[in-house]
Amino acid sequence: MQFDEMGAPGGKTLFLFPGTACDYQTNFGSVLDRLGEKYHLICVNYDGFDGSGLIFPDMLTVTEKIEQYIQENYHGKIDGALASSLGSSFVGQLIQRQNVHLDHGIFGSPDLDQSGRFSAWLQSKLVVPLLTSFTGNEKKRAKTRDKLKGFFEMDDEAADKFMACFEKFSPESIKNEYYTDLLTWLDDDIHVEHTKVHFIYAKKMGEKYLKRYKKYFRDPEIRAFDMQHEQWLLGEEKYTLPVLKAIDEFMETPV
Repeated sequence: MQFDEMGAPGGKTLFLFPGTACDYQTNFGSVLDRLGEKYHLICVNYDGFDGSGLIFPDMLTVTEKIEQYIQENYHGKIDGALASSLGSSFVGQLIQRQNVHLDHGIFGSPDLDQSGRFSAWLQSKLVVPLLTSFTGNEKKRAKTRDKLKGFFEMDDEAADKFMACFEKFSPESIKNEYYTDLLTWLDDDIHVEHTKVHFIYAKKMGEKYLKRYKKYFRDPEIRAFDMQHEQWLLGEEKYTLPVLKAIDEFMETPV
């Protein structure tokens, strides 16, 4: 596991958790400097995505390592955690398990999918090859680029950046991450005293996700943005600036 600390030394502590098959450098690269102007950032790369050569084990094992780091370095309490996509599962587990305390859990337009073992296995068989099969094949690479550009409204540069991220990690780590995330369930109506839950809701994902956020957490603060999944992290200021403003407002909300 990799925990890189940077940004404002005296600022509020804000952990950053990247999404599927990503490291924080790729996932949050467009906003690290601006977040670091105000917050003391602790940027996390999971086993299998940290350059160590280890294979990602499972979501709960990694959650335990995150908890241990917070307990040993921050006396078990942090100001906030900001997650992209799959990283939201870690924020949800940290809140639900209550082994450490977060004042603010900020969920970046996650899907929060949950399923049984057979469905998780089947989805992994279908999705993981899409993230890994283009390596060394220009024709498949071009198709993957087009899919990323079409779904996430990326430009060529952003699509190439994310494909480069997928390419440098072990397919086994990507499979384990994707598969065990589906098996890592959240309870309904989670509520922890003195913890505020905030969602960045990407409206173009669909209303079923909005309902899901309200199902898992009691009275979450939800900010809706007219964008695709995590589009604010792709460098377009019309998406980035309003979300950064919302994050500042989340972090200032009294707990």
